Amino acid sequence: MIKICEYRGHIVNWCYLCDDLGISKGLSREEREAEILIRGYEKWGHDIGEHLYGMFAFFLYDDSKDEIFCIRDHFGTKPFYYYITEDNRLLCGTMIRNIMKNDGFVKELNIDMLQIYMSLTYIAGEDTFFKGLKKLMPGRWLSFVDGELEICRYWTPEFNPDNSKTLDEWADEIHNNVKQIFTEIKTDSETAESFLSGGVDSSYVLAMSDAKVCNSCGYDDERFDESGMAAETAELLGREFNRCVITPEQYFDIVPYVMKNMEQPLGDASAIAFAIACRETAKHTKLCYSGEGADEFFGGYNMYRNAERYGDNLKTFYVGNTNIMKEDEKQRILKHYDPEVLPINIVKDIYEEIEGLDPLSKMSDIDIQIWLEGDIYLNVDKMSKAAGLEIRMPLTDRRIFDIASRMPSEFKVNDEQNKVAFRTAASKVLPEEIAFRKKLGFIVPIRIWLANEHYNADVRAKFNSDMAAEFFNIDEINDIFTDYINGNSDNWRKVWTIYTFLVWYEEYFVKDPMSY
Repeated sequence: MIKICEYRGHIVNWCYLCDDLGISKGLSREEREAEILIRGYEKWGHDIGEHLYGMFAFFLYDDSKDEIFCIRDHFGTKPFYYYITEDNRLLCGTMIRNIMKNDGFVKELNIDMLQIYMSLTYIAGEDTFFKGLKKLMPGRWLSFVDGELEICRYWTPEFNPDNSKTLDEWADEIHNNVKQIFTEIKTDSETAESFLSGGVDSSYVLAMSDAKVCNSCGYDDERFDESGMAAETAELLGREFNRCVITPEQYFDIVPYVMKNMEQPLGDASAIAFAIACRETAKHTKLCYSGEGADEFFGGYNMYRNAERYGDNLKTFYVGNTNIMKEDEKQRILKHYDPEVLPINIVKDIYEEIEGLDPLSKMSDIDIQIWLEGDIYLNVDKMSKAAGLEIRMPLTDRRIFDIASRMPSEFKVNDEQNKVAFRTAASKVLPEEIAFRKKLGFIVPIRIWLANEHYNADVRAKFNSDMAAEFFNIDEINDIFTDYINGNSDNWRKVWTIYTFLVWYEEYFVKDPMSY
């Protein structure tokens, strides 16, 4: 007998799988997807992941083999963790807090991760901030039989440029696949809303969907507020528009909630705004679309336009989308510094896989395997779950990646524009001024708020706490803070990264251990 012990996700190709596996389409979604996993495992065994499209992480128990089988989707949109106890039992699941409640889990800080975190602002690779607790990385399955752990990689992103197509042909292929995905992304009985920023990704998703309502967040400071552009897009597409105005008080107040529910620290300032957006959106819907994935697949970041200039030098420094603190600075501020613990070590194996690819493909591959999993998808999953909101990401789909993996870099970025082919596809349903609008990013006024004494009292307190003194040279981190206050705005990310770690550490190691 096969028992599904835990499952999180959404199977996009459920209709095809029901036909293939002899499952009634009249079942509830919960019953249907459980049957897909059980019958799929009976038919394909460990190869089940190759047959699923969508977001998923689950583990099951097969009593005929006395086997625990765990799997995580191709891109890591859903998290999965595992831990081997001292008496060689496997603890696993999609929530760290649930694993921690099991007998045999020993809560101990993995201090090495602080060095990684201080550079990347997120937890990259398979290790976590809890010693012994590992992430099952994307595109992998895990089997535990007779006390033996086996991990196998069933999918790897590969890039094979096809030079036979024109820009318009690539755009047509993107658009046709997005149309197909939107016939599968939800059932007729479901009603979805959509997140909307000022950018092309969320605008394209909204235009292609049947969502009647879209949701945006903004600020009173016009320099950081994209919601005006989002409102114009919503009006153009004839959709109802909701705007949530985020105040600095609201932003700082929710930081402990975010770090607790994130389960590991995350120094991405947009995560706080996203958490607020999820809570506000969940007040009037339980299902929402979001546009993650296109930037990494199709060359959406401005820095990708420097790829050719970086060339072979990439493997000496490029570890993903963020790298805010160098080793000499970390050595100066950290009380526990190990010169062997370097961010570049996390991606060495990936660089061996991608040897021979062009520089842009290398950057994309690193970000798909490291940045998306460690930051973007973690944020989307944890904050939506905490709010009771389900988010589906139509652009994070193997069919969309397949197009990107075959597309030559010249159709992704050029000297003037990024995501060239993707924007061309989007222009089929959006005005050119929206489809080709310059990328702004999910910007937050924290770089200004953090310097304001009305809001940064907790930051100052934590920078001078006994807790901070366990990990940091207090004078050094306060020098960074003071330098920032005095006008060096580049330091705000360093201040925020230190602060978010301390907030997270307080939640998990200082407060009542049962509070999580």
